[in-house]
Amino acid sequence: MRAVVYDRFTKDFDDLQLREVPEPKVAPGSVLIEVKAAGVNPVDWKVMAGYLDAILPTQFPVIPGWDVAGVVIATGADTPEFQVGDEVMAYARKDVVGAGTFAERVAVPVQAVARKPASLTWEQAGGLPLAGGTALRCIDALGELHARTVLIHGASGGVGSLAVQIAIARGARVIGTASERNHDYLRGLGAHPITYGEGLADRVRALVDGPVDAVADFAGGMMRDTIDVLEPDGVHVSVADSSAAAHGGRYIWVRPDGAETARLASLADEGRLHVEVAEAFPLDRVADAFRASASGHTRGKLVIVP
Repeated sequence: MRAVVYDRFTKDFDDLQLREVPEPKVAPGSVLIEVKAAGVNPVDWKVMAGYLDAILPTQFPVIPGWDVAGVVIATGADTPEFQVGDEVMAYARKDVVGAGTFAERVAVPVQAVARKPASLTWEQAGGLPLAGGTALRCIDALGELHARTVLIHGASGGVGSLAVQIAIARGARVIGTASERNHDYLRGLGAHPITYGEGLADRVRALVDGPVDAVADFAGGMMRDTIDVLEPDGVHVSVADSSAAAHGGRYIWVRPDGAETARLASLADEGRLHVEVAEAFPLDRVADAFRASASGHTRGKLVIVP
């Protein structure tokens, strides 16, 4: 089958190669998925650069990609949850970095797999699992949000925009930091946009007429502002600042969980979760997708479509 691979840790996206590679083996408790779309996430090129080598073992050559949406084309032993022909999606990270989703086919353990929501296109479903799972886990960690005020740093990004929608679905008033060009987008999601940068804490307090109840950080470098705007007994989480725990918050690292992904599917089918796709790339343009992701200026999800 065709897949995109790299043979060593590298920061040069041009080292990505499209090759013929062996077909995946379908282990017991796994399903083989024909890939219709696979989301691009910043972690993909960070892993490629070796930034996560201290915590994730790697087997070269590596096929990048942790998100997938597609059709089950084979099942391993003892997989009654799914049958050939099922439309599914998954956050497909494995314990060893190697056999990822930027390929024509990928084998995924069933515990990571959920049924694709009918309301989403392949591209939307392919971009949802990791970003959506991260957003969901963060909003869950904030606790009860009905009639409470939540500040979301990086609210217009791939994860932040999903967190905005999930928090609003739980009855929260959401304030989202973003550049001014994304303010209308956030208003469309139901959030109150606010510009990040110098004086952010003062602007938030003026808008809310006091502190906020909870903060979710998807941008990083915002700890001082988080502490300044938060109620004394407020809660905060971050996926971008590992010092969150030292400041009374929680640092989030999402793990594959099919049941969690199924919750996202339900929200989408209920009309409460929309996935914006910025651009879709074929396998021979994964390097361009990584460049777009690394630029930090993309609104919505980038996806690979084999």
